[in-house]
Amino acid sequence: MRHFGHISPSVRKDLFHQEPAEFTAASPARTLAAGLGATLYSPAIRPRLAGDIRKQAARGVVSMVLCLEDSISDGEVTAGEDNLVRQFAALDEDPAELPLLFIRVRTPEQIPDLVRRLGGAGRHLAGFVLPKFTESRGTAFLDAVAQAEQTSAAAPLYAMPVLETPDLLHLETRVDALAGISRTVNRYRERVLALRLGVTDFCSLYGLRRTPDMTAYDVKIVAGVIADVVNVLSRADGTGFTVTGPVWEYFRSQQRLFKPQLRRSPFLAEGVEELRTALIEHDLDGLLREIELDRANGLLGKTCIHPAHVTPVHALSVVSHEEFSDAQDILRPECGGGGVMRSAYTNKMNEVKPHRAWAERTMLRAEVFGVAREEVGFVDLLTAGLQV
Repeated sequence: MRHFGHISPSVRKDLFHQEPAEFTAASPARTLAAGLGATLYSPAIRPRLAGDIRKQAARGVVSMVLCLEDSISDGEVTAGEDNLVRQFAALDEDPAELPLLFIRVRTPEQIPDLVRRLGGAGRHLAGFVLPKFTESRGTAFLDAVAQAEQTSAAAPLYAMPVLETPDLLHLETRVDALAGISRTVNRYRERVLALRLGVTDFCSLYGLRRTPDMTAYDVKIVAGVIADVVNVLSRADGTGFTVTGPVWEYFRSQQRLFKPQLRRSPFLAEGVEELRTALIEHDLDGLLREIELDRANGLLGKTCIHPAHVTPVHALSVVSHEEFSDAQDILRPECGGGGVMRSAYTNKMNEVKPHRAWAERTMLRAEVFGVAREEVGFVDLLTAGLQV
């Protein structure tokens, strides 16, 4: 699979200074974690789920979560499990171009049971999403994933814990909760692919809900949790994990209607203004601001509940030519001793030691999302990604 692999090679060549690299489920965990991108959630009870998965893969989706938890009612769990078994069997008949597939379970016991029932079709399973993850619950979940891998047709099986419980939100218990989660995920470091944030659950504890023109970072109680999660669990000293951005829950059923408004050149002011108007009208302006804030706060990738959100997430994940140029300069072998230099774009100073971790993360993102040509911007990438 490859980000922007759904667009033609000739278009990719025009867009990218360095094209996104191909990767597979067998690629290093570091690559997979960085390459998750917009992880699209789908209820496990959808009757044509296999077809939906193939369709979204053809539109550029690289990772999906098939949900047996909050997206379905308590009475639909058994039907959801049965449907997953049928749908994986259908996928096995024609497995080409599938995204990374994860199942979001409710209990640890579901994990080995589902792997057993999936049989050989389980080779298309990348792992499990573990809800309401805490130190006390986490060990049983992670042990279950390890146990299931021993009998699975897929190896390895990864885990993505979801951080969304009250003890993580409440100030008086947060430090202990984070310390406990850190101890647990570090014991299973090779198993944990990424950590996901359950911001909707956080908001529900205080009866809050952000509006379409607000980001998660505008809700201060949520922003504080995100900052502390990154502080403890996503450090750039080699001990950190990838933490993904929170879900954006707003969409319009006619999202793709704004495509005609992207026809003007992105280098003309009126073209940019038309795009901005279209995005605002379709409740995506807030999403774009939140994606930018995700990256500024150390998050990579995003939980998505609507296909229209995927292309904006991926377009804003591409490394700009300027970022790439700075990262390359900072990481040059001759600069290993430190120092400071003027950027090639002559608009900033690059300090070798303080900016090294940023440069390394930027180069990893460049590997999986590519580097845009110097004259290519977000509008070009978004427009190209929508032409399917």
